[in-house]
Amino acid sequence: MTALLAVSDLHVHLGESHVLQGVSFDVAEGGVTALLGRNGVGKTTTLRALMGLVDRRGAIQLSGDDIASAATHKIVQRGVGYVPEDRDVFAGLTVEENLRLAERDPQPRYDLVFELFPELKQRAKQLAGTLSGGQQQMVAIARALLNDNRVLLVDEPTKGLAPLLVTEVALVLERVSELTTVLLVEQNLGVVARVARDAVVLDTGRVVHVGPAAELLADRPMIHRMLGVG
Repeated sequence: MTALLAVSDLHVHLGESHVLQGVSFDVAEGGVTALLGRNGVGKTTTLRALMGLVDRRGAIQLSGDDIASAATHKIVQRGVGYVPEDRDVFAGLTVEENLRLAERDPQPRYDLVFELFPELKQRAKQLAGTLSGGQQQMVAIARALLNDNRVLLVDEPTKGLAPLLVTEVALVLERVSELTTVLLVEQNLGVVARVARDAVVLDTGRVVHVGPAAELLADRPMIHRMLGVG
């Protein structure tokens, strides 16, 4: 499949740590690519590097155009949406205000957002800081969905959520993957099995496996060796 996002020899230093050590992988257009690995191997740093939120060295191409030297706002303008690990909602603003701040397109997709998250419409006037963790995650995902992004970078959307909300987020990711390309960091392998077509595995700042997600998840010894589970 055609690579929408191509990452080559990506390096990131954070302080004294060489966190990403030549990371290379492609994200095919359409569907979900899961970025997997144990805690601390560089998954979140990879997403932050793609967004220009940390200093990085290497090649990053979006549909063949280099974005490795672009500032974060320019990357966003090119159609890269980001749902950070810790949600980062504006606690002192209402749900409605959080969403309005994320508007970029002339016709934001509120119909889609409220179809997927009807609760947000009901809580439009509520301060985001008073929402539950699951509701704040809805706001974080909704902000990215308002605009017609070419790719969404989604960092651990089910982290800390109750099982029922994990299922709800998985359903949303399935729907979103029909509309746009998703690069997903996720520890819940049940969610990965449900939504991901491809998988990239990191270990100590390097890519150690690339292939179909179903094949990886079916290989229990490999899962245990690479992810420490199973």
